[in-house]
Amino acid sequence: MSSHLVRREVVAMLAGAALTPQASAQTRPARYHSAERRLQDLGIVLPEPPRPVATYAPFRRSGRTLYLAGLGPANVGGEGVRGRIGAELTIEQGYAAARAAGLNVLALLRSACGGTLDRVTQCLRVGAFVASADDFHEQPRVANGASDLFVEVFGEAGLHARFAVGVNTLPFDIPVEIESIWQLRA
Repeated sequence: MSSHLVRREVVAMLAGAALTPQASAQTRPARYHSAERRLQDLGIVLPEPPRPVATYAPFRRSGRTLYLAGLGPANVGGEGVRGRIGAELTIEQGYAAARAAGLNVLALLRSACGGTLDRVTQCLRVGAFVASADDFHEQPRVANGASDLFVEVFGEAGLHARFAVGVNTLPFDIPVEIESIWQLRA
């Protein structure tokens, strides 16, 4: 058995049933030639990149590594889901909020890459902060909303190391904040 296949089986095992059919190890392609083309094929239209809401840079690049600031599911002041998962919101609503935050990540990533996602070689790490009720313990299922999106768009190159943690509250009462690190072509 090849190490590539073993890695896919381990990823699938660790993710368990939380993977969506689109992102499962059986259906995930090795790599897409064009992330921009893949967005079109999926019918995904990215929003305008969010602007910083405080004193920070939306992204920083060091060599081929691009660090994106944390992003929520909607621009501040825009309409969006608010509240904590396990209290005011369900896991499904949290997953949708994480996916919406992922769309903002892709919009900012495209902007940071000069207008095209085709400069991305891989997603290195994703961090998910999930505003959670005290007794909620399914943060990884919520974070899959962003993770699954990245795999849908980039294929194997969208698979990343990740953390998903529960927090008491997030700015502006958003339910999820996603931060990420990406590798770009030279």
